[in-house]
Amino acid sequence: MNKVEVLSKIEVSGVVAVVRGDSKEVGIKISEACIKGNVKIIEVTYTNKFASEIIKELDEKYSEIDDVVIGAGTVLDSETARLAILSGAKFIVSPCFSEETAKLCNRYGVPYIPGVMTINEVVKAYEFGADIVKVFPGNVLGMDFVSALKAPLPHANVMVTGGVNLDNIYLWKKFGANLVGIGGEINKLGVNGKFDEITELCTRYTEKYNEVR
Repeated sequence: MNKVEVLSKIEVSGVVAVVRGDSKEVGIKISEACIKGNVKIIEVTYTNKFASEIIKELDEKYSEIDDVVIGAGTVLDSETARLAILSGAKFIVSPCFSEETAKLCNRYGVPYIPGVMTINEVVKAYEFGADIVKVFPGNVLGMDFVSALKAPLPHANVMVTGGVNLDNIYLWKKFGANLVGIGGEINKLGVNGKFDEITELCTRYTEKYNEVR
């Protein structure tokens, strides 16, 4: 799966599951529950010490399923990015921008999605080859920030993570978000072993997102 294909699948899906968990088993089960609920872009975060193993296992399991894409999140440096890519991650997400991570991802043709909080950071990320930027934390920056960002930079592809829920997903879209990341709700359910509820919740998110395309 090349970079263009990965970006296309992310764009078509529109909803990214940010999977944390406190163990390998929980991380995998949350991911599987999300995929079952049609949220098929999975960002496994390195806040879970088993992230590389989770990415590897999921990548192997779903390699033949065309619309499932496994990536890595909370990647703070290029060393972790390389480890994630070697484990099978098809995209890299960071809470902040890193020049070295951007260079590494460009070198290997892997999409890099850095977190941004200012217009200057957005421009710098694009100068270093980012195809998508992550407005994070969305609940702090707010919808008006996304709208203001899009005024001078209408070409920017924006993913919002933090503060997205079923009641406001349409508003994030209205204010200019191209993608949304969901994590808080699904991870709380996962820690409590409520994987069927994760599937139901993800199905509702997918339906809501598609309503406001």
